[in-house]
Amino acid sequence: MGFRNFGSLLIIFLILMMIFGTKRLREVGNDLAVAIRSFRKGMQDELEEKEGGKN
Repeated sequence: MGFRNFGSLLIIFLILMMIFGTKRLREVGNDLAVAIRSFRKGMQDELEEKEGGKN
């Protein structure tokens, strides 16, 4: 069952590579990573503000 999921992901990745090319996929991956980091930092800042207000 696990191999089937991996195979599906591999096929999807190969199709995306053919459509967009490796350079564009790298750019999208970098943009996604920046967005995730920004979201995590915002969540952590929010938690720190809430904890600071309780003291």
